[in-house]
Amino acid sequence: MTAKERVITALSHEEPDRVPVTASFTPEFAKRLREYLGLPPESINPHGGIVHDLEEALGLDIIQYSVGIANSYYASLEDTYICEWGITWRQVEYETPFGKGKYTEIAQHPLALDESISTYVPPDPHQEELYAPLRGVLDQYGKEYFILGVTVCTIFEGAWYLRGLTQLLVDMVTDEEKANAVLDIPFRFHFEAAKRLVAMGVDGIWLGDDVGTQRGMLISPDLWRKYLKPRMAIICSELKRLNPNIFIAYHSDGNIEPIIDDLVEIGIDVLNPVQPKAMNPVALKKRYGSKLSFWGTIDEQETLPFGTPETVRREVQERIQSLAPGGGFIIAPTHHVQLDTPLENFFAFLEAAKTYGRYPIYV
Repeated sequence: MTAKERVITALSHEEPDRVPVTASFTPEFAKRLREYLGLPPESINPHGGIVHDLEEALGLDIIQYSVGIANSYYASLEDTYICEWGITWRQVEYETPFGKGKYTEIAQHPLALDESISTYVPPDPHQEELYAPLRGVLDQYGKEYFILGVTVCTIFEGAWYLRGLTQLLVDMVTDEEKANAVLDIPFRFHFEAAKRLVAMGVDGIWLGDDVGTQRGMLISPDLWRKYLKPRMAIICSELKRLNPNIFIAYHSDGNIEPIIDDLVEIGIDVLNPVQPKAMNPVALKKRYGSKLSFWGTIDEQETLPFGTPETVRREVQERIQSLAPGGGFIIAPTHHVQLDTPLENFFAFLEAAKTYGRYPIYV
């Protein structure tokens, strides 16, 4: 099978030749991989690009193309910068056994003051330069690979990046009009971006916001249903009108079990990343396996960075045996692979996924 056929078969709840495999990386870990594999350096392009030699070299099955507020994370190499959304970002250095890296943190929210909301002008989701590189991606990789359009931080995260998390939460409880005004800004942008990506021919769309913690919901399920569910439902309905065969994935870190039935109801096909330290992947497969596919499940909090190659292989084998039968499973780390991950652990994941993931799955 081609990578595209493999992913589509799995997401159709059928068994392909093997379990699809994918991964994403922080820039620093990607650099280590490229050096190890003898690939040329890759410059940072916040709007995507047409060279995906790293996915090719690793034999991954999904190529991602991102449009939206999440691109602001690595929009500049400057220590402090302002992205096109008017958010001020600050890069903070951290140290690992494998070198130093940088994470971005928000230093200033453009809608922190009430009076700034009514005059705010968001980026134009119809800018041609946001989508032009995708044509090259589709031309070069579209026949062989599953092309995933990414519009994560779709509503809630985008809104609190603009407003500030504490103030947005206060608004959601005390000032519905103000909360809706802020939430609509990222919603409208990502809605238009997702429609454009579907119209251009991507195979799937990745939506979502982090609304879970390790133990439960970050916001109450009732607030999620009041503010986020109706907007997500509009996006899902329109994307499936544009292409009934499109696959829609929903991302949230943490434990979001209280809203999984709602996600099924509005048309979500794939749940990501299914962090095993927050939710039980086996229980989710048993309950929702006929309705949802699962993408992720390999622990990026402990197993990959701090385990051994053998513990990584064992976790991969366990996940495949419990989640892969009947299809509906894409195996991947539950976050970008971080700089603190030993290369031998990552390659143990990759090797084990391709070794144990061959169908039929032997339990």
